[in-house]
Amino acid sequence: MVAKTFGGAVHGVDARTIMIEVNVGQGTKFFMSGLPDNAVKESQHRVESALKHARFFMPRNKTVVNLAPADLRKEGAAYDLSIALCVMKASGQLTTDKLDQYVIMGELALDGTLRPIRGVLPIAIQARKEGFKGFILPTDNAGEAAIVNNLEVYPVANLREAVDFLEEKIQIPSVHIDAREAFAAQLDRYDTDFRDVQGQENIKRALEIAAAGGHNVIMIGPPGAGKTMLAKRLPTILPPLTLHEALETTKIHSVAGRLTRQASLLTTRPFRAPHHTISDIALVGGGGIPQPGEISLANNGVLFLDELPEFKRSVLEVMRQPMEERRVTISRAKVSMEYPANFMLIASMNPCPCGYFNHPEKECVCGPGVVQRYLSKISGPLLDRIDLHVEVVPVSFDEMTANRRSETSETIRERVVKARERQALRFTDHPSIYCNAMMPSNMVKRICAIDDAGKTLLKSAMERIGLSARAYDRILKVSRTIADLAASDTIKTEHLAEAIQYRSLDREGWTG
Repeated sequence: MVAKTFGGAVHGVDARTIMIEVNVGQGTKFFMSGLPDNAVKESQHRVESALKHARFFMPRNKTVVNLAPADLRKEGAAYDLSIALCVMKASGQLTTDKLDQYVIMGELALDGTLRPIRGVLPIAIQARKEGFKGFILPTDNAGEAAIVNNLEVYPVANLREAVDFLEEKIQIPSVHIDAREAFAAQLDRYDTDFRDVQGQENIKRALEIAAAGGHNVIMIGPPGAGKTMLAKRLPTILPPLTLHEALETTKIHSVAGRLTRQASLLTTRPFRAPHHTISDIALVGGGGIPQPGEISLANNGVLFLDELPEFKRSVLEVMRQPMEERRVTISRAKVSMEYPANFMLIASMNPCPCGYFNHPEKECVCGPGVVQRYLSKISGPLLDRIDLHVEVVPVSFDEMTANRRSETSETIRERVVKARERQALRFTDHPSIYCNAMMPSNMVKRICAIDDAGKTLLKSAMERIGLSARAYDRILKVSRTIADLAASDTIKTEHLAEAIQYRSLDREGWTG
């Protein structure tokens, strides 16, 4: 007898429906086909033990399990529950005719209890799209699947409970979550705020400009100047996530297995800060079983690279294309996966190995040429993709102990949102562009036009300060953002002058 039900396989950040078929007939042994990996093959032992503890049996006849489509590789232990139920149906232990109406997934423990699985959200979205009656899955994953509307989600704790539900011996209420209500209730709950930062007004201004235009930033300053503290507060002034962005970000974290039972929907922009010993695969994604990397986990949020020159050069170089295209493609011999990588890069670094080059009080002890060699660890093409270079100086004692109240993140974010609204209106005819940092070069010339006085200023800056040619477009984009913050339709000379000062690393002789 042949029994079948359905599951799902994650491909990138989307899912494909998998049909699980089991035939129990004459003969002996257990066979599995459909390109299963080792974790799927080992399900035989988990299923047999779970059936025994639930007071069922594993048939000793020839049992063939097929996972279709057969040319798509199946990975992980998430098919245990569906295989177990199909084995029971094919061997006459289960009488229900509803198996093929559901998507059924879950990893079985040896005693029959169910463990949570990865990638539930994209599988649930695909199940709704294909019109399945419901989704039967582990209790711990129910909240994640329930944010998909128009899909009945039935949480089960163990194999026996799943059997009793399908046989209609018990009723399990479906889980429903109003995604918009849950999203609104938890939106923008951050533990940090810019009001905690004393002084550093110029750095706050630079980060406000970065947030308003989606620009990448690098902060250069001595140890203890507050670079990390400021970077951690950047997400608090970014525009709030839209529901679409929240679902896209949640899908990535679901596929990577980073969601907790309490966080079924991400409502704050992610902030990822990998250590400088990270490998290139861990940063951009991939591996034997392809998984999203840190740049994808930072999608719609911030990727913070502390001590940038300490990262391996190969790690930094693999970021160049994803930063430009805002997505990363992982290619293998038989499959190619694409993950979103629309992130803001915030980097920090010391100006030299000892950390005190250009320090107002402490003397740098680095020898001749050491500073230049230290900075040369960051390649020109990578630096070219960073719009704002900001020098951070230590906060004085008087500033730290002052009773002045700093602006809150909410106040700064209001200005950022207004600037983004101006950009959204400007790029109405270009749906793939929604902030100034995403403008291509041909659009920069048209949108970031400057008058004769501005051209004279920019020419003088490039000649006298020694700005490189690659800084030209970046300065124009940043000046357009500064104008948006000032609610100005044109780029004025003062906007251009402020943008020019944010190109510290382009200055000739900056390293002595």
